[in-house]
Amino acid sequence: MRIAVLNGPNLNLLGTREPAIYGRATLAEVERAARERADALGVELAWQQTNDEGRFVELVQGLAGHADGALVNAAAFTHTSMAIRDAWLAVRVPFVEVHLSNIFAREPERRRSLLADLAVGLVAGFGALGYQLGLEALIEHLRTHAA
Repeated sequence: MRIAVLNGPNLNLLGTREPAIYGRATLAEVERAARERADALGVELAWQQTNDEGRFVELVQGLAGHADGALVNAAAFTHTSMAIRDAWLAVRVPFVEVHLSNIFAREPERRRSLLADLAVGLVAGFGALGYQLGLEALIEHLRTHAA
């Protein structure tokens, strides 16, 4: 099983960017922990991060036929990007939306996700652990809903 992990803007700054909100783990540390969990579950991960909305759209479009599912932390694009939403509608790859912070306990503009209704599920507020939780849930979903 092949799972893509797509990370949006400013996640490359994890560890130093607002650690009280996002934690002290770097994106490389989050990736390492997710890969260790994926290996234990017998799953291959493809990991990407971009600060560019157009590139994020291209990453989503590229999933069709190449990934069984995805973990997605679209970061600020979650709340703003109809283009990314439209890309998900086009590719129809199952995904779990992941957020390090609890977006529903933050500023009003962060409480709305343009992706949540398209997602298999959403994990928010558990910091870096959210990637592993989302991965496990996605794998279970894919295994139980296999065609």
